[in-house]
This record gives sequence, structure tokens and C-alpha cells, in this order.
Amino acid sequence: MPVTHVNRYRDTYYLHVGRTKTGKPRYWFSTKADGDLVDAIPEGYEVYENPDARVYLRKKPPQIVTPEEVTVVEEGVQRFAPDQNCLVDVRKEDIIVYHSKRGNMYQKMLRFTLHDKKDRSFRVQRWCFKGSIDDWIDLWASGSVGELPVLVQTFCPHLGRDSFYDLM
Repeated sequence: MPVTHVNRYRDTYYLHVGRTKTGKPRYWFSTKADGDLVDAIPEGYEVYENPDARVYLRKKPPQIVTPEEVTVVEEGVQRFAPDQNCLVDVRKEDIIVYHSKRGNMYQKMLRFTLHDKKDRSFRVQRWCFKGSIDDWIDLWASGSVGELPVLVQTFCPHLGRDSFYDLM
């Protein structure tokens, strides 16, 4: 049975394998069910769907933030921004919240970055959309560091609202 993944738009992707010039395996996902399909995910890899619903096979990243911390953000987005179309993604020490006005193009909006592994404090930033900046900017006083539930409760209600652009 070939490895498949159905993304959030209900498109089915099939895992294919080919060879590099040096003979090493090269993997990719395609919506085409023909060719050299793979029956199992290679050891140390995982299926990853990015916020734009593209499907990849990637090496499993180290788990820096805990599943419980990701859940705090996911549940916070649902609770404090229930009418907004948001996705939560994890990249290394970052928990990133994406927002979409129309349900297809997602833009990064908030980032909660693990600041101190010992006390599990986080830094919060928002994406700045000014053409001259287009980067993350800090939002929280005292160096933008605090407890994750407090940061989520403070900033998630602004997702998809004009007040988001006043956050500094």
C-alpha cells in the first residue's frame, strides 16, 4: 500500500522515490499515483504539510517545544479568536500562528519562541507588514518574555482584527 497524505483541501498526495546522481534515494510527494511509489515512510522522516497545504517529506525535527505548549497555543487561538481562520505550526523553538482572510493564503502573524528551556518562558512577536521591515517585531515589555498562557490570552484576541496592527 503506497504512502499517501490527504491535505486540508482534500487533495491526495503519493510519496514517490527516485535516485540522485550518486544513487541515493530522493523522495517527493505528487498528486499523481503512477511511478515509483513508496510503501513506508523512511526511518527518521515524517510527512509535513505547511500552512499553504503543500506536502513534503522531511527529516523529523528535534522536539524543542512540548506538545502541551503547542496545545496551549492551539486552544488559545480557538478560544480567543474563534471566528478567525488560523493555523498553528511548529518550527524548532517557534510556535507560529498563521491567519487567512479567505481560507487559502495563510500569512504568519504571531510567533511564540521558547526563550528559556528551564523555566519554559516564551518571547512573543508579531509579523510586521511594512515593506521596509517585513520581519518579526517584539510585542511584550520587559524583553518580550513571559508565560505562554498569559501571552496567548493577551495577543490571540487581536488575530484578524485591526487592533493587531497597533500591537507593539
